[in-house]
Amino acid sequence: MSQYYDQQSGSKVSGPEHDIIMRSRKLLEITGVKQVESFDNEEFLLDTVMGGLAIRGQNLQMKNLDVEKGIVSIKGRIFDMVYLDEQSGEKAKGLFGKLFK
Repeated sequence: MSQYYDQQSGSKVSGPEHDIIMRSRKLLEITGVKQVESFDNEEFLLDTVMGGLAIRGQNLQMKNLDVEKGIVSIKGRIFDMVYLDEQSGEKAKGLFGKLFK
């Protein structure tokens, strides 16, 4: 467990760690992953402790998956990452809604 700053409440909150480390736009290491919703060579949809996360790119491959520790490594050319927040209305569509757009 670690502490992080919650922008909505303005206070420090204890909870599972969620970090994203990108190396040269070719490798992502993500912690705090609860579930891999779907993936293909252009998009990964992950459920993290901080919300849904969509990762888009080219030639994406899962390099490592440790379900117990909640760690995912993705290699390929990374174009963008976006959280699917409830406030933005994206979460209302659901992660599966993103698959069938």
